[in-house]
Amino acid sequence: MNVVATNIPDVIVFEPKVFGDDRGFFFESFNQNVFEQATGKHYEFVQDNHSKSSKGVLRGLHYQVQQAQGKLVRVVSGEVFDVAVDIRRSSPTFGQWVGQHLSGENKKQMWVPPGFAHGFLVLSDTAEFLYKTTDFYAPAHERCIIWNDAEINIQWPEIGTPPQLSAKDQQGLGIGQADLFA
Repeated sequence: MNVVATNIPDVIVFEPKVFGDDRGFFFESFNQNVFEQATGKHYEFVQDNHSKSSKGVLRGLHYQVQQAQGKLVRVVSGEVFDVAVDIRRSSPTFGQWVGQHLSGENKKQMWVPPGFAHGFLVLSDTAEFLYKTTDFYAPAHERCIIWNDAEINIQWPEIGTPPQLSAKDQQGLGIGQADLFA
């Protein structure tokens, strides 16, 4: 598995080595030793999630202020533009974001550590999105930063129509008003 650094050192992209022929393919989607060597830490994954969304759906930017979740994310069908935003006030990369195209075809995964807000925009007709989390879902601690916060200035890909947001995501706050990490 190739480990690829991003502009934010704590966010890492994993590119698996895919072995394929006319029968199909095989790849190792997770290896604890490789993951720990890349992150420099031990994380225990406690929950796996799977979502399916239509083109133009934007989910995020989500995080939990307590029971903060690290997320190892990937797409098994379709394509998304995936984003991690550093919301740790004490971080030298506070307020910065990293974006990555994840797809069933490229099989890349992105590590979004605790202390980051996370979201994605579906670029294909549909996309199936899988992610492992380091803590359990805790709705009482869930927060959302608005997807188009001018202060963060995420450069989302153009899809020709406004993104489709849940009612909850429409109520997201700007980074200046949001509950953040120290």
